[in-house]
Amino acid sequence: MRQATSGWGSGLLGVVIFSGSLPATRVAVGGFTPLFLTSARAVIAALLGAGLLVLLKQRSPARSDMASLGIVALGVVVGFPLLTALALQHVTSAHSIVFIGLLPLATAIFGVIRGGERPKPAFWLLSVIGSAAVAGFALAQGGATSLTGDLLMVAAIVLCGLGYAEGAVLSRRLGGWQVISWALLLALPAMAIIAAVTVPDGWSGIALPAWIGLAYVSVFSMLVGFVFWYRGLALGGIAGVSQLQLLQPFFGLALAGVLLGEPVAWQMVVVSALVVLCVAGAKRFA
Repeated sequence: MRQATSGWGSGLLGVVIFSGSLPATRVAVGGFTPLFLTSARAVIAALLGAGLLVLLKQRSPARSDMASLGIVALGVVVGFPLLTALALQHVTSAHSIVFIGLLPLATAIFGVIRGGERPKPAFWLLSVIGSAAVAGFALAQGGATSLTGDLLMVAAIVLCGLGYAEGAVLSRRLGGWQVISWALLLALPAMAIIAAVTVPDGWSGIALPAWIGLAYVSVFSMLVGFVFWYRGLALGGIAGVSQLQLLQPFFGLALAGVLLGEPVAWQMVVVSALVVLCVAGAKRFA
């Protein structure tokens, strides 16, 4: 019980960190191309992860783990960052919340397929209700739609859910921060080449907010958040802890209200309360 509780706490902290990812990406693509942004964030995070691995004298993963690390790299190092960066050129970050609401369900499904978990039927009902509540709230907020952007977001969610579940399974053997660090290193050669090829022609025209967005997604979204997230999934269970992602949009909106002075609508409070109940129920039945 103590281990599961620790896992849920760690997962919640990871979700709080991830809540700034899409807004930061939206800002960053205003100064960088999606390909450069995706590759640069991976290179920066890989160098930081390599430093941690060397400093803490971590053993190399077994050869049998390389395929799973490749899936993690494909899903969360390359696939999700690139596809969301491309999608956010066609849709707003607010509209993308519709699809982020489906990520917990996708992660839970892959948790069953890759992690061998068997949640109770009530869990799936609560997961669907929570996902529908988040998606419905996002749709009610309006925002530009685009078939291209929507398809890119769907692909991003599928790859991310797979990467989350695969990484959680590996974390039970290797540790959370070790998994994302090794996955980043595995993708480093390809990402470094892409970054070199897509480097901006000039740096003077890139505004400060774009640099801040790049820094956030490189350090927090790509590395620090995963330290807590993979640990949470491994200790608390993939299917159950993944439902914490339902809270991510509301954390983002709450931060916008506190830091940017944006109004917080009563609908947000009501839907947030419903989502909290769904997450609490999912924790019980996972």
